[in-house]
Amino acid sequence: MHNIHNNSPMDLGAFHRIDINLYPLFIAIFEQKNISKAAQLLCISQSATSHALQRLRLQLQDDLFIRTGHQMLPTPFAEQIYPTIKTALLSIQHIARQKQQFEPAMVHTLKIAIHDEIEPIIFPKLVQHFQQLNLEIQFLSSKLDRKTMINDLATQQIDFVIDLEHNLGDKIQFQALVQDRFVVCSQRSSIDKELYLSAPHIGVSSRRSGLLLEDIYLKRNQLSRTLLLRCQHYSTALQILAQHDTAILTIPESILRHLHIDPKLHIFESPVDLPQIDLGMFWYKEMQENARHAFLRAEISKIFA
Repeated sequence: MHNIHNNSPMDLGAFHRIDINLYPLFIAIFEQKNISKAAQLLCISQSATSHALQRLRLQLQDDLFIRTGHQMLPTPFAEQIYPTIKTALLSIQHIARQKQQFEPAMVHTLKIAIHDEIEPIIFPKLVQHFQQLNLEIQFLSSKLDRKTMINDLATQQIDFVIDLEHNLGDKIQFQALVQDRFVVCSQRSSIDKELYLSAPHIGVSSRRSGLLLEDIYLKRNQLSRTLLLRCQHYSTALQILAQHDTAILTIPESILRHLHIDPKLHIFESPVDLPQIDLGMFWYKEMQENARHAFLRAEISKIFA
């Protein structure tokens, strides 16, 4: 149980010397580790951010952040006070929102980071659904960057990430939307396990290096294949496949439905055991009780129910 009544009486008279507007600035710089990004998040100029930081340093009698290269790294004192300030600001924000009446018409934007191969599966249905609700929403789709997605969700630069299910830690929530499976394309008239593992493959990934998803599953079963080519888009892979009579492409079935398939190509069930793919939305856990965010999550869930 929380001890609400502290033994030391609150000095209410001291609050006129405290500028509470400086504390969201502290959180923004702490989490962004960058003055210009914090300024952008707070919708103020970089100059105003720097001056406000100077005032907070004087108020708390500590440097708070030290510039190291392109980053502003917190001092030990800043590390110590961050959880307390974050908790206090969240509590104030929660109190301020309790009596606010949420209406769907208050939603003006929906910002989603998504891989461009997955966008055709999700966005047409998403836009159509919200148009039927007669809401004037600006839809913003941005390219998924897995290196920054947690920070982008935490700072509300995006509302959701839509991607394949994977563990991002306890601060990120996930809900499955679409279940998919891998199928195999080739000019070959038939494919079995032995042929699949010995044939040249075309792999697709937006990353420069690292195992492809299919190869992770194969490796777990002590299997491997040979990549003839690694490219960025399935549409490119299908064009090359139509030119190469022995190559094989492994592709999610829902993505294949949205692409042009050359008549020479045949589609097969995967001859090796590849698991089901769960595609869904990720969001920052602290947004769980936010009324706007809860409304958007519920509506997106309806689309793919």
